[in-house]
Amino acid sequence: MTKLSVNINKIATLRNSRGGNVPDLLKTAKDIQDFGGEGITIHPRPDERHIRYQDARDLPAVVYTEFNIEGNPIKSFIDLVLEVKPTQVTLVPDAEDAITSNAGWDTIKHRDFLIDVIAEFKASGIRTSIFVDPVAKMVEGAAKTGTDRIELYTEAYASAFAKGDKSGINPYIEAAKMASEAKLGINAGHDLNLKNTAYFKQNIPNLLEVSIGHALIAESLYLGLENVVQMYLQRLK
Repeated sequence: MTKLSVNINKIATLRNSRGGNVPDLLKTAKDIQDFGGEGITIHPRPDERHIRYQDARDLPAVVYTEFNIEGNPIKSFIDLVLEVKPTQVTLVPDAEDAITSNAGWDTIKHRDFLIDVIAEFKASGIRTSIFVDPVAKMVEGAAKTGTDRIELYTEAYASAFAKGDKSGINPYIEAAKMASEAKLGINAGHDLNLKNTAYFKQNIPNLLEVSIGHALIAESLYLGLENVVQMYLQRLK
């Protein structure tokens, strides 16, 4: 079964919009796990507009499943991850002012940089994953960095699926096959939702984990957080 890691950035966004501690990020993280979620993901950015660096330090007290911290490996991020030592770090090449992640790594251009960063994290016992587009040469490049896993950037698939075009899955199938042959673990995330997750899971071999945040929290406004977590788990079976 593919694991569900819930990105709680949107909970932090809501909290920060009003000040104070409502909703309580730590309680929400604990509740998500109690509801069946198999991991908690956060993506702290330098401006701390949603997840704060202190949240990353506080969450290990309540995360009893897997803790995934994702972000651009600038020095402050690297220092934070090495301090917190989450289960997994996912490296994402987003600009500091990016609204959301919008591209995978160029694993050829940035190979030497990725090799160095990944080695530092792995030396501290932290599983590594890097965000990549479903492009053959980028998967091949990822295999040469020493990373444990890749996370397939699924926006293109989600966009095609929403238009009724299921052929958008094809590059991801090929990328996943290449990753498996290279002995890379496979994660996925970005714009996955209750409508498109099951089809993705059914077609991607050896899918270990999906990270879902924005859609899951938005759907929970209508259907309830506990119910939505269970609905995702059903789709990932």
